[in-house]
Amino acid sequence: MVVMAAALRSLPLPRSMIRIKQARTRTRTPIGPLCRRRACARARARGGARACRRIVVLASSSSSSSQSSPPSQSAAVGVHALVFSGSWSRDDALKAIAGAAKANYDFVEIPLLSPEAVDGPMTKDLLEEHGIFATASLGLADDADISSEDNDVARRGEELLNAAVDTCASFGGKVLCGVTYSSLRKYDKPLTAKGRDNCVQALKNVAKRCSDNGMTLGLEVVNRYETNVCNTARDAATLCDDVGASNVFVHLDSYHMNIEEDSMEQAVLDAGDKLGYVHIGEAHRGYLGQGQCDLDGLFASLKKSKYSGYVAFESFSRAVVSDDLSNTLCVWRDMWEDSEDLAVSAREYIRDRFV
Repeated sequence: MVVMAAALRSLPLPRSMIRIKQARTRTRTPIGPLCRRRACARARARGGARACRRIVVLASSSSSSSQSSPPSQSAAVGVHALVFSGSWSRDDALKAIAGAAKANYDFVEIPLLSPEAVDGPMTKDLLEEHGIFATASLGLADDADISSEDNDVARRGEELLNAAVDTCASFGGKVLCGVTYSSLRKYDKPLTAKGRDNCVQALKNVAKRCSDNGMTLGLEVVNRYETNVCNTARDAATLCDDVGASNVFVHLDSYHMNIEEDSMEQAVLDAGDKLGYVHIGEAHRGYLGQGQCDLDGLFASLKKSKYSGYVAFESFSRAVVSDDLSNTLCVWRDMWEDSEDLAVSAREYIRDRFV
């Protein structure tokens, strides 16, 4: 755990995250989070990044000094963009980025199912304007699947991953994760030896491309109804070993862990030092604490292992997510309609139990 977290933390941080981390080490007069963001925007307009940095220092130190005890972990906490927006036009991107910043998240996770649909420079500008950074994720498609026995299909899967790497780099992202090793769907047979060979070779190539861009590559563990490659933390750790690249890590998700793992603790143990990213989501994809996921057990295990990687809240509702993606994810009902209330509730839930 410590090894992978250290590797992730060794990457150059976005300027917004550097400001946040600098701020936590100093104590000044309290400034509320909403006032901070408005003051920061005004300060940037008047005096540029240096003036804004002073506002961030004042605000962040006030929030830490108001706590009864300092945070137990140094993990960055983010939220999936699909909590706010179902696409990535400028208005949708602004809604997601501004919403994440207002709810006091460190980063937003941007879906790159169609990398060409995301305007990198525009996204980077919005991120800098709101003082947060971004990670990216995706799942592969039926006709672009690196775990396929068909070499042409596998090649298209690698091309899709390469496009995602390039788009992520264009907005300053340092992490690409998700189901990066297969199509996101229900398979009708086990993974074949040929398919696994194609998968491993493609991941080696993509890991190298990530490394060239100062990025890491995550392998998200999902349930048996969404892949036949990595259903448990142990599966993903083994695949990491097979790829053999130091910038490839295990990405766990409580929603899927609830289905496949013996326990939350065992999954964290099985991922070991390779764990670098964790999705926090309920069994029904709704509000945290209202489902049957053992989230307390997960947070306790992460604390015990001294995990300090990325933590991202993930939730889906047809009220926001497109019909096509909702169908792929089997989201048949609206578990929520108010994005802002959901995001704030999740941030408080994670803060109270972990950071």
